Amino acid sequence: MNKSDQAYQALEELITFQELAPGSLLSERALMERTGFGRTPVREALQRLARDRMVDIHPNRGVFVAEASVESQLRLLEVRRSLEELAVRLAVQRASPRQRAAMLALTERLERFAGDDAHAFGPLLKESHALIAEAAGNDFLSVAMAPLQGLSRRFWFANLRDRAADIRAGADCHQAILRAVHGEDEEGAAQASRQLNDYLVAFAHRTLR
Repeated sequence: MNKSDQAYQALEELITFQELAPGSLLSERALMERTGFGRTPVREALQRLARDRMVDIHPNRGVFVAEASVESQLRLLEVRRSLEELAVRLAVQRASPRQRAAMLALTERLERFAGDDAHAFGPLLKESHALIAEAAGNDFLSVAMAPLQGLSRRFWFANLRDRAADIRAGADCHQAILRAVHGEDEEGAAQASRQLNDYLVAFAHRTLR
């Protein structure tokens, strides 16, 4: 992983967990000091975050952390639902033995996860997304899905109320998908994917109450 990728990961995590708050103005120099990366990696990371709609770049004004609304989350999930179902179906068809073994190992880690530590759960969630995307074997699909999943993760983590219960629900949804793909159960994987997205839609609506 090069320095730009590392800077991207660092900044994405800061935004996801609202250590960089929505609407806040970002200074390249301050981000360099905070992350330890130089100007070029930070600038490239910000450009990528802008493409992923996590930041807004305004010429002559600066870079702002993008706002996250329920309305945008629901629109995003309309697209994610179809793409994710396609991804899990392709993963069932194309996953290698190594990838299936990695999925099984991750389901066991998800099953053992307990508590309400969102920062500890975040890497497991990203690993689940990455495993499915890799196994699907379609670069165009991966590029389309990555920002949707990143924005969705950000909204979810920002709006957790009963942390332990929702983290457990998220872990169970991802376990179901991974187990179905590992077991080469295409219809089961598709159903588990739809159930995950149903949960995320319901979660988004709950934030309004």
